[in-house]
Amino acid sequence: MKIRTWVGAITIVFALVGAAYTGQVKQASLQITVLFDNISYSEQLESAWGFSCLLEGGPQVILFDTGSDGQILLANMKKLGIEPGRVEAVFLSHFHGDHTGGLDAFLQTNPRVTVYLPASFPPSFQESITARGSRFKTLEKSEKLFDRVYTTGELGSWTKEQSLVVDTPRGLVIVTGCAHPGIVRIVRQAKNRLQKEVYLVMGGFHLAGQPTEELHRVAEELQQLGVKKVAPSHCTGETARKLFRDRWGPNFVASGVGAVIAVGP
Repeated sequence: MKIRTWVGAITIVFALVGAAYTGQVKQASLQITVLFDNISYSEQLESAWGFSCLLEGGPQVILFDTGSDGQILLANMKKLGIEPGRVEAVFLSHFHGDHTGGLDAFLQTNPRVTVYLPASFPPSFQESITARGSRFKTLEKSEKLFDRVYTTGELGSWTKEQSLVVDTPRGLVIVTGCAHPGIVRIVRQAKNRLQKEVYLVMGGFHLAGQPTEELHRVAEELQQLGVKKVAPSHCTGETARKLFRDRWGPNFVASGVGAVIAVGP
């Protein structure tokens, strides 16, 4: 028990150091800090159902999704030494509450952001953003948001969802919320749109409860698409995560709340 506690403490120390040096560490072209997840990476942070992460190193500091609970989101940010005021843009993947539930609490601390949301979000949600004094932009098709940063556009029919794509010197980094339209479809869309290799795919892969043969099919197709690294969490499911860990080996990236993933130049 003592050894496990000590290792957990070292893990959160590295997470805190990574967050503190954001904007100063020049070795990474992109740094992603997981702020909210039902998968626990650090014992010092609270986990809950949902997903959120912070992307730094590009032209904008982007908050991707906001988890299901704003107080948990803000508390985890505080423990990581991340000031809400550093965020310049909020990117929402889809309308489910475990990805949008923390937005209002966040906007109360930092209304000076633009919220990029799928066009399928209802007008009432848009009004809740402007009520906090914030701006929003609706997105439907794949487009460039900032230098090296893109949206896949809305994919899917029943649950429409967009994913974020960052073009790094190592290749494309794709961040998904739940991957309701299918993780393979999302990766193929990003790769075809930008005509570049995929370095990392992370976030929720929406594979919990799927039969083993389906998990193998998805993993095989992602490998055929040339995905070098994977960091699945949230709604991926433990069986799927173990399968991905086995198939990607050293290129499997452990993720969860508190994880800091740096992509080098």
